Amino acid sequence: MSTSGLLNLSQSVTVVVVHYQTPELLQQTVDSFREFYPSVPLLIVDNGSSGDSEAILTHYESEQESNTTVYREKVNMFHGPALDKSVRELVATPFCFFLDSDTRTEKGGFIEEILQVLNQDPKNYAAGRQILANRRGFKDQSGFPILLTPYLMLKREDYPRFPPFIHHGQPGLKHFIGVQKAGFRIIDFPMHHYIHHIWRGTASKYGYRLGWRGKWDYLMNKFGWV
Repeated sequence: MSTSGLLNLSQSVTVVVVHYQTPELLQQTVDSFREFYPSVPLLIVDNGSSGDSEAILTHYESEQESNTTVYREKVNMFHGPALDKSVRELVATPFCFFLDSDTRTEKGGFIEEILQVLNQDPKNYAAGRQILANRRGFKDQSGFPILLTPYLMLKREDYPRFPPFIHHGQPGLKHFIGVQKAGFRIIDFPMHHYIHHIWRGTASKYGYRLGWRGKWDYLMNKFGWV
């Protein structure tokens, strides 16, 4: 890619990685992404980690020329609210790319392809791997199209038009339903061809901590009350 192309990427997109207490996964996520995109700004939003996470966070904070920055929350505000805060308050570029902290980038080119698609039409709002989900957030072939949050790109300035990302098993559920009701489009893009997602890398250790609402949604979905 030309120097001007790299410059355009660095001015167009910020990658947001929300992290909580999985430093070995975080390092794999950041370093594998950097193999393909060394100049794209990357923001680590740490959700109140401590202990073993301190060394890797300090490492990235000290890399002044790496285009990687760290924002620290004092407590765990959970994944969805951290994504919401990132878009509203922490990112300044036109596009925001969410990348889970339990991913490994295996191939480049996806940022360029997604930018091309989203720039084709003002109503093209976001792109990522699409599934159909019911209103409780579980996969359902008769449900609503939504995008998975482990790897997706959206237009930052349009984000506040729609319901926010929330603390939920599918943080973008209400958001993407609102996007489509407002007449905007979400684009199905094969992110899994470029990025390997471990799935539940953090949740397998610490759970989703969804409380009674998570249990209620699980039971209602199990019995078909959706």
